[in-house]
Amino acid sequence: MKRLSLTAWIFIGMAAGIALGLGAPEVARELSPVSNIFLRLIKSIIAPLLFGTLVYGIAGSGSVKAMGRIGLKAIVYFEIVTTVALFLGLGAVNLTRPGVGMKLERTAAEAAVPPAKATLAGMLEHTFPSSIIDAMARGEVLQIVVFAFLFGAACVAAGPKARPMVEFAESLAEVMFLYTRFVMYLAPFGVGAAIAVTVAGKGVSVLVGLGKLVATMYVAQALFVVGVLGAVMALARIPVRRFVRFAREPFLIAFSTASSEAALPRALENMERFGVPKHIVAFVIPTGYSFNLDGTTLYLALASVFVAQAAGVDLSLGQQLIMMLALMLTSKGVAGVPRAALVILAGTLATFNLPMEGVAVLLGIDAVMDMARTSVNVLGNCLATAVVARWEGYSFQETEPAAG
Repeated sequence: MKRLSLTAWIFIGMAAGIALGLGAPEVARELSPVSNIFLRLIKSIIAPLLFGTLVYGIAGSGSVKAMGRIGLKAIVYFEIVTTVALFLGLGAVNLTRPGVGMKLERTAAEAAVPPAKATLAGMLEHTFPSSIIDAMARGEVLQIVVFAFLFGAACVAAGPKARPMVEFAESLAEVMFLYTRFVMYLAPFGVGAAIAVTVAGKGVSVLVGLGKLVATMYVAQALFVVGVLGAVMALARIPVRRFVRFAREPFLIAFSTASSEAALPRALENMERFGVPKHIVAFVIPTGYSFNLDGTTLYLALASVFVAQAAGVDLSLGQQLIMMLALMLTSKGVAGVPRAALVILAGTLATFNLPMEGVAVLLGIDAVMDMARTSVNVLGNCLATAVVARWEGYSFQETEPAAG
């Protein structure tokens, strides 16, 4: 039993929670403190992790100019495609409305916080912090992101004088990675308790809603791959059959292992064999692991609005657009964090005063979702190398290059 992975234990915790919620609802309702402790620990990760990873990520690059022409083209491409993914996820969740009828409830502390400003102008103003300490204390994730971006840019401008601060940000990020891993050891208990309490109070409707969410995400990911990435291949004149042949293996590795890192070596090798120059492959794919998370951003759009629907919160179009902006920025900061999507989602829910219970409920099905979003991330990064190479004027040979 000790050899079981954390994901397996989370599934066990989820199954136990469902069984307890259905079989002994009175006992299940008493487990809310366990769930709340886990969620409080999740919330404690957000501010220091975002600050450390964003500041080091920006300042560690040394200079925007150092990225060069290829870097600029890659970043432009990444932002366009991930934005499309966000809005596709937003459209899908508003169309299917999988969270309606679940009735997730906010805690007393969450309910005491006034709702976010309803106007787009007011919310834009609210994204800029008057005090970073206050923003961190209240979990205002957009304010933290804005401050961290400006702080990182100032570190770049300060040059060698900022080295101690950049090193501090790097150390903080590494420590928070470990802190996140320690907190996740409690996930089976937190997820099991949250599911038990939710099922006991809401019945099987919560399970129906989760099933609809999984189906919605898989359909949306398929539409993204066929509709969006397919259109990109057509516009960039990428030979589709040859690309599929070389991208298939890293895609399947990512899907079966739910790990982008496991697919990285084969993605690098196969894109070179496809005909993309080595210097483009070596830059674009690693950069894409932080900036081009197509599948993850689509999922986050789905998950955040799903929780709002489950909580009975009717988000205006302006609020949803600001939420998409928050997801677009924060998803760049914690790409290498274990359960990164969970951390990003928790920060977004806190910003919009949505119930953190949604994080624990979604974590129970996270492994199933992770397979789809990780494989789409890898496929998107493979395509990005081909698009940038085409943008640079390279053409792909119809005959397969020799391996090695």
